[in-house]
Amino acid sequence: MVEEVGYSSAATEEPPTNSTSRAPIDDDDGGDAAEIVADDDTTALVAQPHPLEHSWTFWFDNPSAKSKQAAWGSSIRPVYTFSSVEEFWSLYNNIHRPSKLAVGADFHCFKHKIEPKWEDPVCANGGKWTVSFSRGKSDTGWLYTLLAMIGEQFDHGDEICGAVVNMSIGKQWKEFLDYNDSIGFIFHDDAKRLDRNAKNRYNV
Repeated sequence: MVEEVGYSSAATEEPPTNSTSRAPIDDDDGGDAAEIVADDDTTALVAQPHPLEHSWTFWFDNPSAKSKQAAWGSSIRPVYTFSSVEEFWSLYNNIHRPSKLAVGADFHCFKHKIEPKWEDPVCANGGKWTVSFSRGKSDTGWLYTLLAMIGEQFDHGDEICGAVVNMSIGKQWKEFLDYNDSIGFIFHDDAKRLDRNAKNRYNV
């Protein structure tokens, strides 16, 4: 943005002597645009933000707010919407990493105006990819996923709605036991109906 100072056309009036003016400059090598901010005493270069192709919203699902009586997704709350590289880092550097999340907590990053719910019309006909990390590797995996996603690194980025990270009890149990093989989760309803033929719904 260029701020202009208006002057009267009367010959007797002089322009203000203590003013601040801004002029845009471009890097000759095709670099990022910036502004020169000048006054009587100092001259500084003010960088412009680097906008993302899409705005993104962080959402948090607090496990303490969940209850069996509440409708699924009713405890999910938006945290902050960011639209530039600078906004992303200022937010990311001041929030808990996945390894610090409480068991059962979900942290989402979705394109702005898309809710992290199956009921959202944009998500209704989609699906999800799932990958499991140990607690020690979850922070790096989450960060790299976010950077690839908001940086439009995926070939079919327009089909991506967002990503979610959570800390499950199963993963934590494996860490306590130092157990490397897969463990599964069976729903009670399946066990009642199928007895020993019930299969794992989830594996970690």
